Amino acid sequence: MDISKIRVFSITGHAQSGKTTLAEGILYKTQAINRFGKVDQGTTVSDFEPDEIERKSSINASYLYTNYKDHFIQFIDTPGYQDFIAEVIAPLSVSDCVLIVIDAVSGVELGTEFAFEEAKKRNLPCIFFVNKLDKENADFYKVLNDIKENLTKNAIPLYLPIGKEQNFKGVVPVLEKDSSQVKEVSEFYSKLLDLVAESDDTLLEKYLETGELSSEEIKKGLKKGILERKIFPVLCGAVLNEIGLEELINVILDFFPSPKERPPLKVKINGEEKELTPQPDSKFSAQVFKSIFDPYVGQLTIFRIWTGLLKSNTGFYNVTTKTKERFGQLYLLFGKEQRTVDSLFAGQIGAVAKLKDTHTNDSLGEENFLVEFPKIEFPTPSISQSVKPKTKQDEERISGALQKLSTEDPTFKVERDPQTKELIISGVGELHLNVICQRMKRRFGAEVELGRPKIPYKETITKSVKVQGKYKRQTGGRGQYGDVWIEVEPLERGKFFEFVDKIVGGKIPRNFIPSVEKGIRKAMEEGFLAGYPIVDIRVTLYDGSYHPVDSSDIAFQIAGSMALKKAVEQAGPILLEPIMDVEVIIPEEFMGQVTGDINSRRGRVLGMEARGKNQLIKAQVPLAEMYRYATDLRSITGGRGSYSMKFSHYEPVPPQIAQQIIEEYKRRKEAEAKK
Repeated sequence: MDISKIRVFSITGHAQSGKTTLAEGILYKTQAINRFGKVDQGTTVSDFEPDEIERKSSINASYLYTNYKDHFIQFIDTPGYQDFIAEVIAPLSVSDCVLIVIDAVSGVELGTEFAFEEAKKRNLPCIFFVNKLDKENADFYKVLNDIKENLTKNAIPLYLPIGKEQNFKGVVPVLEKDSSQVKEVSEFYSKLLDLVAESDDTLLEKYLETGELSSEEIKKGLKKGILERKIFPVLCGAVLNEIGLEELINVILDFFPSPKERPPLKVKINGEEKELTPQPDSKFSAQVFKSIFDPYVGQLTIFRIWTGLLKSNTGFYNVTTKTKERFGQLYLLFGKEQRTVDSLFAGQIGAVAKLKDTHTNDSLGEENFLVEFPKIEFPTPSISQSVKPKTKQDEERISGALQKLSTEDPTFKVERDPQTKELIISGVGELHLNVICQRMKRRFGAEVELGRPKIPYKETITKSVKVQGKYKRQTGGRGQYGDVWIEVEPLERGKFFEFVDKIVGGKIPRNFIPSVEKGIRKAMEEGFLAGYPIVDIRVTLYDGSYHPVDSSDIAFQIAGSMALKKAVEQAGPILLEPIMDVEVIIPEEFMGQVTGDINSRRGRVLGMEARGKNQLIKAQVPLAEMYRYATDLRSITGGRGSYSMKFSHYEPVPPQIAQQIIEEYKRRKEAEAKK
């Protein structure tokens, strides 16, 4: 296969802009399918999962390809909702170009901005397609100004619409220069010529001298300008009516970069920093960017080959894990289909089933050609919920199902909280977690209930005390006897626990000292105020007594436990809560609302700084106040805000709130006792 005839790109943009319909249109127009499927009818190649058909919107990236006019065109239809952000980031990381779809009524939206910024991060060329020009209130020129004001001043139409709204009936190429149908063509032709000339010094010189460029020079300069992100073409149409599709396909063939024309990748080759451009006549290297669990073939590993040729049933070296493995049957993905192929070439995206030790973000190569690709960075989950099985049968299925789903989605995490013992799932948003749970039910037959995760409060003391703990029991025959004196004092936050043995003169035999500590630790785990672990204390065992017959390991454990509980009661016990370091990135116009919201959550704003066009707010907020923050922040900022948080430290809970927590604990204990 000629690598110059390969095109690999992602279709991105805001939800409901028509990305899946556009993908379907490309397949239909290039005769990869013989029927134009519709999203509303659930008949598109891309949206094949039951939840996508039900919601009438994409949730997963879908991998498609077509052969047309001697070209191999491979493209990825990505979802528009921010909850499924991993399904945009991974495909963009292996694309050569980005096609951003914009709704002609809504204009530039959050998903449009996100797609453009992600393409910019990767230095990828961008082409805009303004869709749905046949709709009421659709306005191409308004959207064009929107793109210029909010994304790039170097946006330029390659086609202009003929007619408007219900009278929209076609498009005319700007490169035609004169058009009796659309008077604006000559104006945009001049603007296009200016941009093309500015993209190349030789062309600029000629243009300044003659005021004109040949058709060939314009095309050559246009392609160079697109590749170097100096020109951002804007196309238009109404995909459902098949208007503008043919023109788009011609632009894909003529102006989208081939793999060898794309910006080079910064990689490490045999440990050295180098730039890599896809080449067919080189040793094999590939980047794994996605894993899918398929109910029929098991684990599907999706990768892009950057260099060399790959054949089915051949060995490879996993550079990341330093292990050897074998590829079985190779596939090209086409929606839900896995189509078998004998080989794959540099530039292509392929898939293979049942690899044991190869996962997302692994670099593949040969033992004497160790290419390390940069890791794809995914956003950290921002919302967490507890998971409880609905039935005993569900309990058995849950962990395996969640593990498989987290392998598929790097923005979905599963963990068991070591203190609360709850199973916690975390994701990008509520919709994300709801979809995960629906998939778990459908694919694995496991049903769960989602809830608010328990806050891992802790307890501590505020002053030092000395107490005795004495356990004496006589029930005929051998009794039980343990007697300890301890001093309990506060430690600085985060020190957890110190046990000091100051027993002298054999007042407690050496073999019972560990028993005392064990009893104290057990009492610490059980808590005193509200059942939360006691932390940041030093316990000094300094006196006691024993009985030569009745003293035992269990007696001294109980004495230690009794002493600790008595001490905590007298030592000014308080509740501690986890405080999180929170970073919020928002457009400047939302600063007042967001800082006000942080303050209402008992948070402290620590500072602010500019972050590009946005503002970064640094704050510390109690974890108890951060539940549903992802949803609330989206609501405040119209989806334009994002945040991350990590644990910082523990602080005392304000008395009024602490009292509510303690009373709730007592009510729960009383209810349990009555059962």
